[in-house]
Amino acid sequence: QVQLVESGGGLVQAGGSLRLSCAASGSIFSIDAMAWYRQAPGKQHELVARITSGGSTNYADSVKGRFTISRVNAEYIVYLQMNSLKPEDTAVYYCYADARLQVGVEYWGQGTQVTVSS
Repeated sequence: QVQLVESGGGLVQAGGSLRLSCAASGSIFSIDAMAWYRQAPGKQHELVARITSGGSTNYADSVKGRFTISRVNAEYIVYLQMNSLKPEDTAVYYCYADARLQVGVEYWGQGTQVTVSS
């Protein structure tokens, strides 16, 4: 089992910045890629950013150039630096760990609320 604990959400004005953190514990050896997803009210769950154990990244088009995902492999911590935030970034952000290759399981954090005021 893997536990994911997120932190760093909150309320910020448009144009501001926040950094989300996600710390993994438990059977972390099984984790390959880690990612951040988000879900806004009335909208579908969407991938925000993903990073592999090798450091390869990909981003949703809507956040490219504004958000940066990074990872401390030795500690299985993943960060999401969010700059130039917009009201449409308001959502619950979820940390995700992909362990399908090793153990066939995906893990999710509890989510952290990000609210961007205009």
